[in-house]
Amino acid sequence: MNIKNYINAEFVNPIDEKYLDNYNPSIGKVYGQIPNSSKEDVETAYRAAAKAFPKWSATSLEERSKILSKIAYLILGKLDVLAEAESKDNGKPISLAKSVDIPRAASNFQFFANAITQFSSEAHESVGFNAVNFTLRQPIGVVGCISPWNLPLYLFTWKIAPAMAAGNCVVAKPSEITPMTAFLLGEICNEAGLPKGVLNIVHGLGTTTGQAIVAHPNIKAISFTGGTKTGAHIASIAAPMFKKLSLELGGKNPNIIFADCDYEKMLATTVRSSFSNQGQICLCGSRILIEEKIYDQFKKDFIKKVKQLNVDHPSKSNSDIGALVSKEHLEKIESYIEIAENEGGKIVCGGLEVTIPGFENGYYFQPTIIEVTDNSCRVNQEEIFGPVVTIMSFKTDEEALILANDTKYGLSSTIWTNNLNRTMQFSKQLQTGIVWVNTWMLRDLRTPFGGIKDSGVGREGGFEALRFFTEPKNVCIKFPS
Repeated sequence: MNIKNYINAEFVNPIDEKYLDNYNPSIGKVYGQIPNSSKEDVETAYRAAAKAFPKWSATSLEERSKILSKIAYLILGKLDVLAEAESKDNGKPISLAKSVDIPRAASNFQFFANAITQFSSEAHESVGFNAVNFTLRQPIGVVGCISPWNLPLYLFTWKIAPAMAAGNCVVAKPSEITPMTAFLLGEICNEAGLPKGVLNIVHGLGTTTGQAIVAHPNIKAISFTGGTKTGAHIASIAAPMFKKLSLELGGKNPNIIFADCDYEKMLATTVRSSFSNQGQICLCGSRILIEEKIYDQFKKDFIKKVKQLNVDHPSKSNSDIGALVSKEHLEKIESYIEIAENEGGKIVCGGLEVTIPGFENGYYFQPTIIEVTDNSCRVNQEEIFGPVVTIMSFKTDEEALILANDTKYGLSSTIWTNNLNRTMQFSKQLQTGIVWVNTWMLRDLRTPFGGIKDSGVGREGGFEALRFFTEPKNVCIKFPS
């Protein structure tokens, strides 16, 4: 199926008629084409957004909320269609897309439809000066949103929903690897009555389309989720132009397991936090650190559980792990297996490509566990972003904390313990933007989301997102005594 850009509420071909192949990773074959949009396409989208901005920014909060709620409702109404499209584009099991990705996309719109009606500004009475100060929160104008391939509609809506709720108009680019659900969202927005130009979706490569969005002189804010290297490149362009930046980047997240944990709950959750979505989630606990006294037992039980995971075509109801997103990504995963072995790591589970009968050209890989003894090894320091985790033991709390923080990333961490003092100390001392205790991926959309160090700049979620997509303006009024 060939898809088009969505500009000014219309579906249009790229101006120069250049296209990219779109692959179905579960069979390893092209199933359609997408625009490789140029600078001129981005300019057309910008103009549509700029034209729509005055009216949209002046639209009442109630009306904006109503339209975003309608989009959420329509997404849920098309759950099956969107889940199948997501699975076909990304390779993830349909069951996962249906239970997580698409419902969360609807929740993103519904949450910000509600949040914008509760988003309030501050007022301060300047006692002794006969003055009052209040803060206006005004939309920025036209903003750029660039989303990744691992959770396509989930993260695409996580950006555009607060941007639109706050009164901005958007030029957005989904990943060129997984563009289909963003394309289908355009149809939903039209059905919901979203005014022309409020949302514009341009497809294409990051090096062309994405570059044009980031470098556009009148797109004043960029929200990006993706790799750290790309984030650094975006910052090098956007910072000298004084654009607002929100960068949600890589992670190499520690999963710290103490002997006093709820063992069975920890074990089941650790399998999930290691291999959900083929391990292609920035929040996966890819470095598993286990207290020495339970290390051997954990290793035995974890390997047994992981070997029970079923790698199969995403359409199969019993598929726990589907296809990796692309051939290039599969090759990257395989290269890290070789790196691990060369560095002395021991492959204790998996480590091989999988051939699925009838789908021999698909990009499948075994869930893999690598035993390591040195935290400085590349598989413990570099983001692999696939169904690969490392296991390593520690003796003391102090050692666990040092190992957990010994990486350039700082997105999330997980602690398994029933020791309250330890919980409080680790929560403060772990160098991550998110700390989960005795759970994983339990998200309240009101809370700030993001990381520190090389994991990014800024926060998404809740009022943090609405603050990012608005500019504060202080107003001071002096009145007579």
